[in-house]
Amino acid sequence: MPASPIFSRLAEMRLVPVVVLDDASHADPLADALIRGGIPCAEITFRTSAGEQAVRAISARTDILVGAGTILSAEQVDRAVDAGARFIVSPGISREVVERALELNVPVLPGIATATELQAAVSLGLDAVKLFPAEQLGGLGMLTALAAPFPEIQFMPSGGITMQNVADYLAHPAVFAVGCSWIVPRDFIRNHQFDEIERLTARTAAQITVMGAA
Repeated sequence: MPASPIFSRLAEMRLVPVVVLDDASHADPLADALIRGGIPCAEITFRTSAGEQAVRAISARTDILVGAGTILSAEQVDRAVDAGARFIVSPGISREVVERALELNVPVLPGIATATELQAAVSLGLDAVKLFPAEQLGGLGMLTALAAPFPEIQFMPSGGITMQNVADYLAHPAVFAVGCSWIVPRDFIRNHQFDEIERLTARTAAQITVMGAA
């Protein structure tokens, strides 16, 4: 289990919805849908101009854990943390991003795709990383290969994972959570289909609960 209390909370939820918002006014109804569906957390990406404002809106709540994703620079770390992000996620590993997040005492998950990048993360003092894009890199086989020489590292795989294979990832001993986008389709958010997002969230949460009880 990663040492960060925030990552421990993510490990309890097991799934981290990866959200792309085009309009910050969608942040609250999206948060409501995730909470009602049983997964009260979200990684709001900084891919759009609405991302920062959406993090700010959700962070004002006490019923959901919000982080910022697609963070590419120290300046974006500052903006995300100022907006209330409780954790930082990046698609690749950047010393600048990692060191700034750690300076601000905010847990950070850099994306890694190779053993070299994973070793770089270890050298920066991290005990958890994001494997991205997980499926395109080789899925569970790649995860197992990377985890073997780094038994102290926990992974949050993300990218290409679906409801059909998420249980396999969560069953891996080196995985503490999985980044998922299928429960928060961008078109559903744009079209205000928050009831459908709630349904997908609840269905996925129920599947994970059954898997944990098995």
